[in-house]
Amino acid sequence: MNAVECIKTRRSVRKFTDEMVSVDTVREIVELASYAPSWKNTQVIRYTLVEDPEIIAKIAAEGVMNFPLNQKTVSRAKQLMIVTKKDGICGYEKSGEFSTSKGSEWEMFDAGIATQTFCLAAHDKGVGTVILGIFDDAKVGEIVGIPDGQTVAAVVAMGYPAFAPEMPPRKSVDDLLTVK
Repeated sequence: MNAVECIKTRRSVRKFTDEMVSVDTVREIVELASYAPSWKNTQVIRYTLVEDPEIIAKIAAEGVMNFPLNQKTVSRAKQLMIVTKKDGICGYEKSGEFSTSKGSEWEMFDAGIATQTFCLAAHDKGVGTVILGIFDDAKVGEIVGIPDGQTVAAVVAMGYPAFAPEMPPRKSVDDLLTVK
């Protein structure tokens, strides 16, 4: 699949088949995601694959802030990818000062780039994903056992799509682009 096709056909998938994505395929996806750019090449993003049904059920029950759609999506997923960021590195100088007016927000920018790269790589391998926006990062980190010094940046439900979701309407380029 070429890059344009991958970008145009990737969808948020919330219903998956019962087939598990092999760890070898997940490793290939993470390897591809490792090519995502990061602030000063700090490469602070880490990935934790969750396959344990009890952990997944606990995240659905306690980790998504009682948001019904995410509870349903997580409950139906056989696998979750927990994307974390190493804290206090991205966007910082060695002195601890920020290099950017964005302060610590730049960490999440890099996490977003890496997470979308992960999702595009997954799509290229036939794996569906959805990035969940509503979750309690501290609770999910506690449930999964994320190491100290890392924060959960994204929860991604993943698996082989049960069906291909339709593309929602897109805004026109004229609505999105301003030229000065």
